[in-house]
Order: sequence, then structure tokens, then C-alpha cells
Amino acid sequence: MEEAKSQSLEEDFEGQATHTGPKGVINDWRKFKLESQDSDSIPPSKKEILRQMSSPQSRNGKDSKERVSRKMSIQEYELIHKEKEDENCLRKYRRQCMQDMHQKLSFGPRYGFVYELETGKQFLETIEKELKITTIVVHIYEDGIKGCDALNSSLTCLAAEYPIVKFCKIKASNTGAGDRFSLDVLPTLLIYKGGELISNFISVAEQFAEEFFAGDVESFLNEYGLLPEREVHVLEHTKIEEEDVE
Repeated sequence: MEEAKSQSLEEDFEGQATHTGPKGVINDWRKFKLESQDSDSIPPSKKEILRQMSSPQSRNGKDSKERVSRKMSIQEYELIHKEKEDENCLRKYRRQCMQDMHQKLSFGPRYGFVYELETGKQFLETIEKELKITTIVVHIYEDGIKGCDALNSSLTCLAAEYPIVKFCKIKASNTGAGDRFSLDVLPTLLIYKGGELISNFISVAEQFAEEFFAGDVESFLNEYGLLPEREVHVLEHTKIEEEDVE
């Protein structure tokens, strides 16, 4: 009778073994020991201890923490990876915006220096034949007139910084309308766009201090919205924003 019971318990044990490695075998053995003993001969407290020892739940404390930790690590990795992808997308978007802005600023002819107009005919052709999107700044001057030399120097600097604006200069005596540009109204600035005069400033040097520079002339023209945004400024601003994202 005992042999049959032992054999039956061994078969049950073999059928229930999970074969999960050394630790699994030990747990299976503990479970087998619990089931093979007469439940009436084991105190309830001991049975509970054996049950906890034999159950996979007995080691779920550490394993559960490890699983949670591992899960959190994966979630953190995915989150960080997504944030990096978002940053890369933002950098690409800003780079594309910078390129688009550069193309817009680069559209049409580029000048970069001050054109000397020799005759009234050249003056008229410059105004009439340029693209409608081009802003033309014309300085009417004469040698020896106060402020004319300083304004010519300032426009030379601005022409380099605003290459899509056409800066020109012409002596009042060469315009064919010298009576309209007497010495007391010089230096005069005329601004054209689309063949139309959009602003004019006579005796413009009076708007500045005794000694003035390109920055003063630039600020003055910007007050009237006559200059586009500087190309260099746009590119530098976009680059700084991109570095801030990194």
C-alpha cells in the first residue's frame, strides 16, 4: 500500500515538474514534499511556510521589482529616444525654414555695391527697368557738400549688407534736372520700387549728428520700413535657435 502511494506520488511529481532549471526543480521538490506528507501531521503554520516556499510567488518580491525596473528602463529608453527624434525633426524643420528664407532673400538680382549713374538717362532706365520687387536707393549729391561724402560711405557699407537692394548715386548736375536739386537740398535720398517713388528725403544729413555712420543711416531707413531684413541677421538668428535646441 505504501509502495503504491509512493509510486503514485512520484508519478504526480514527475508529471507536475516544470523543468525550469535548478531553481525550478527546487521549487517543484518543495511542492512535492508538501503534497506527499500527510496533511493531518503538519501544523497549519508549517504548511503555510512550505506553501509559500514551494510557490513561485515566494520569490516574486525581488523578481517583480526587477521586472518593473526593467519595464521602466525600457519606457525611459523609448521616451528618451522619442525626445531625440522630436529634436531632430525640429532641427530639420528649422534648417528648412532657414533655407527657404535664404532662397526668398536670394531671389532676383544681387548687387552688393553702389552704382555710379552718369546721366539722367541712366537714372531713368535704372528706375524703370529693374524688377518690381527691387528696392532702389538713389543718392543725389555733389562733391564738397556737407554730409554727401559721409552718406556715400554709409551707403557703400549698406550695399554690402543688403545685396538685394540696389544702391545708386548720381551728381545733381548729371540728372538733367539740376534746378530741382539745388545745393541747399543736398544730400537727397530717393527711394523707388516698381518704378514708383515711395520716399524722398531732402537735406537728409540734417537727420543725423555732425558725424554719422552706416548704422545711423540704416536705423533711419528702417524707421520707415524701407529696408528688408538683413540676410546675415536671419541666418545667424536661425543658427542660434538651432544651437539652443541641441
